[in-house]
Amino acid sequence: MNLQEFFKENQKVALAFSGGVDSSYLLYAAMKYGADVKAYYVKALFQPQFEMDDAMRLAEQLKAPVRVLRADVLSDPVVVSNPSNRCYYCKKVIFNMIMKAAAEDGYTVLLDGTNASDDAGDRPGMKALQELQVKSPLRECGLVKSEIRRLSKEGGLFTWDKPSYACLATRIPTGCEITAEKLQKTEAAENFLFSLGFSDFRVRMMPNGAARLQVLSSQLPLLMEKREEILNELKKSYPAVLLDLEVRG
Repeated sequence: MNLQEFFKENQKVALAFSGGVDSSYLLYAAMKYGADVKAYYVKALFQPQFEMDDAMRLAEQLKAPVRVLRADVLSDPVVVSNPSNRCYYCKKVIFNMIMKAAAEDGYTVLLDGTNASDDAGDRPGMKALQELQVKSPLRECGLVKSEIRRLSKEGGLFTWDKPSYACLATRIPTGCEITAEKLQKTEAAENFLFSLGFSDFRVRMMPNGAARLQVLSSQLPLLMEKREEILNELKKSYPAVLLDLEVRG
C-alpha cells in the first residue's frame, strides 16, 4: 500500500499533529491526495513553544485546518512519577483528548506520524497507540525517515531538515519527579543554546540537578567558543554544567 491508496480508503481523518518532520509530511500527503483531514495540536508543558510555532506555520503554509488543544499532563500522578514507561501513560492522556475532540468534529479515524524507522520495541508510547487503534500510515506504507525527509523537501515543506525533537520530559531522569519548574528550566536552557546557534542538542538534568549537555561533535568548537556565556547563563538555574563526551553524531 502507498499513501495515495491509504487516503483513498480513509478519506476523512483526524491527525495528531506535532509540527515535526513526520506529521507535517503526513498532513501534506493527506491534503495532496484529497482527504478531508483536520490536524490536532496538543499544547502541554512537555512541548516547547517553538514546536507549536512550527506546527502553526506549517498548517498555514498548507492552508490546513488545525485545532489546538490544551493538556495538563502533570495532572496524571503516574506521568509525574516518571516511570520508565511514562510515555505510555502520557500518550494515553493526549490521544484520548484528541480522539474526543475529533469525534466532536465528526472525525472517527485518528492518524499519527509514526514511521517505518521507529522501533516499536523501544517506544512504550506505541503500545498506547495500538490500544487506542490509532493508524500510522507512514509506518503501514513502509516510509522511513530519510524517505520522508526527501519527499518533504520535494513538496517544499520547511520541516524537511528539522532535527528530531523528543519532548522535554525526556530530559529528566527516569524515576525523578517531573515538575513544571524542571520543564520550564529545561526549555529556557535549550532556548538559550538555540540562540547561540546550536542545533540537534539536549540539555539533560542529572539526578543531582546538574545540567548535562549533549551536542553534535561538529559543534564542539562552538561550545568551547561560547563556554563562558553558557556557564554564566545556565548556572543561574543549575548547580553545575557538565559536557557529555558521548556526543551526538
